[in-house]
Amino acid sequence: MNKRGREINLVLSGGGVRGMAHIGLIKALKEQEFSISAISGSSIGAIIGALYGSGRTIDEMLTFFRTTPLFKYNFLSLTKPGLLDTERYYNLFMKGIPDDDFSMLNCKLYVVATNLEKGEASVFGKGALIKPVLASAALPPYFSPVVIDETLYADGGIMNNFPIEPFANSKLPLFGSNVSMVRDVSRNELGSSLQLAQRTTGLMMYALNKEKLAHCDLLFQPYELENIGVLDKKHIDSAYEIGYNNAIKILKNWDVKAYTSS
Repeated sequence: MNKRGREINLVLSGGGVRGMAHIGLIKALKEQEFSISAISGSSIGAIIGALYGSGRTIDEMLTFFRTTPLFKYNFLSLTKPGLLDTERYYNLFMKGIPDDDFSMLNCKLYVVATNLEKGEASVFGKGALIKPVLASAALPPYFSPVVIDETLYADGGIMNNFPIEPFANSKLPLFGSNVSMVRDVSRNELGSSLQLAQRTTGLMMYALNKEKLAHCDLLFQPYELENIGVLDKKHIDSAYEIGYNNAIKILKNWDVKAYTSS
């Protein structure tokens, strides 16, 4: 089989801890000898895209998320909107992404963040890398917006949680990994302000992006992730395993003949 028959573009959605399933998918892609030409990611998808592009192994990516705290008390924001100052995480991210420049990555990466001032999604693909990645994952109200070129940016999922747009003119197969599915919930699961905020945010993201899922040549959407909370670090390994097992089942049935060069 010609190597180009296994070359793909990959879209990685936002979804917090559920995004560990993206890493499981990447492991399965490697085992099945697929080559990732480019990644487009939002929020956790952007972080994983940057880690992968920086040459981190599967184990190194998982270790990064296991050891990087979601909340640090000394990162509390006193002068910015948001509970935590997102830009204080810069040095922590440097441990996983040592080269702060898109040009140093092993594959093309598109990072989506929300321009809060213009009310639109912005795509970053060149220049400094870590600030756009931090901005893409800066979910309000937990994390403060990030200033890039004197403009405030926040979580990419607010406007575009499944960014297929960078691949509109590509002839390569488009694989998509969506970990922001929506399940039915009981009234008891909407008993707090936090639960209500998470539910409404999830519904809005799903409504904005569900039609784009159909544009993928192959979609990975493991519904077993539904019971994992987006900020529940205890389930990092579970989400990873779910993503890997789901991907292996789907990839075994993928027919690459239509995309194999003559």
